[in-house]
Amino acid sequence: MAISTADFKNGLTIEVDHAIWRIIEFQHVKPGKGGAFVRSKLKNLRTGAVQEKTFRAGAKMERADIQTRSMQYLYEDGSNRVFMDTDNFEQIEVPDDQIKAQLPYLQENMNVDLVQYGSEVLGIEVPNTVVLEVVATEPGIKGNTASGGSKPATMNTGLVVQVPFFVNEGDKLSINSTDGTYISRA
Repeated sequence: MAISTADFKNGLTIEVDHAIWRIIEFQHVKPGKGGAFVRSKLKNLRTGAVQEKTFRAGAKMERADIQTRSMQYLYEDGSNRVFMDTDNFEQIEVPDDQIKAQLPYLQENMNVDLVQYGSEVLGIEVPNTVVLEVVATEPGIKGNTASGGSKPATMNTGLVVQVPFFVNEGDKLSINSTDGTYISRA
């Protein structure tokens, strides 16, 4: 299905130069001289690279039909992760290098969305907030909490997060999976 630059909106997926892109942001520009154009920031769904592209106003391109399926993460199998479709119990293996950014937030039995283009698996989307357990951090020292500082803590998935001084080993914390920051105790 062909779409025009007038149909652009954030999150839309398009096919340009044999690659699949998600529109992160865009801006229609009408200069005093010359024709109007659309300046956009696009994310390649295969490589994860972010690139800026400029399109002529009214330019046509193909819309990429992306499907998301609700899957449950089962286990690690060598350099692959195994996911199961919660509807028909079909299992799919996804290579670790394809989902590198989401690995620190992935836990067994977690529900995720598997992103596909046709039969090609592009990656996974984890929930925006995940609950992880602290496995290593320095003990909190009484009186340190007044300064409002932070200390590093290693989570059960290997992720290192800056947390407040009052957090101890064994605590379960809510972590923002988009930027890897501490939200609160769970």
